[in-house]
Amino acid sequence: MPKVAPPAMGSPGAGPIIRVEQLKAVYGPRVVLRDVSFEVAPGEVFVILGGSGCGKSTLLKHMIGLYRPASGRVYLEGRELVHAQADERRAILRRIGVMYQSGALFGSMTLIENVCLPLEELTDLPEDARLMIARSKLAQVGLAGFEDHMPSEISGGMKKRAAIARAMALDPPILFLDEPSAGLDPITSAGLDRLIVELSRSLGITFVIVTHELDSIFAIADRVIMLSAEERGILDSGRPADLRDHSAHEFVRQFFNREADSPRTAPTP
Repeated sequence: MPKVAPPAMGSPGAGPIIRVEQLKAVYGPRVVLRDVSFEVAPGEVFVILGGSGCGKSTLLKHMIGLYRPASGRVYLEGRELVHAQADERRAILRRIGVMYQSGALFGSMTLIENVCLPLEELTDLPEDARLMIARSKLAQVGLAGFEDHMPSEISGGMKKRAAIARAMALDPPILFLDEPSAGLDPITSAGLDRLIVELSRSLGITFVIVTHELDSIFAIADRVIMLSAEERGILDSGRPADLRDHSAHEFVRQFFNREADSPRTAPTP
């Protein structure tokens, strides 16, 4: 059966590129998220953050179709994902790229082979065209000259860059990144932050990023939502600096200012 080319991207001025409506996520009898609603604008760097166990990765997995919500809807480029039929669902998901926390590169394949994989699986392009595209993507993330390296031969930060290159292989307008700075030293993390901002500005890519790294949040985020395990949903949203300085929620201000909880009782002398 011939492979179908993905539909053209809609006009950036047509409305939000992502819309989540009243999403409810459950694990068995336990409700993790309820009534979660938000929108992401085209070209925005949008960050999902919160404390441990608040449902950050759970929300991301629902947005990329790995989990089905108990109720609610997810729209990507105006098309509804949750109830889409199989062919429509595949077409919608071809319009996104995903970088998992570990990078998830195939250790037995070179970097260029890793980046070529989505092109081999999802297009009818000849090999020379696939290789040209893969080299271009690796160059865009600063890995020109490393095409024939194995994942075991490069650093953790380079693995993250290679994973972003693979996520970009089909030129998706939306990239989802799960904890991109996890396990990286501050200098490498800052370099990855710069890459994300450059890709957003130069290519107009919309980023949805799960992270709790404050330095990265202030460096890259246009807007954030903060999830709360107690609320099972969004506690606050806005620009990082506004939440740090003006949030009505003490926990949010503490989070952004790296302040520990105040002791409830004075220590015993």
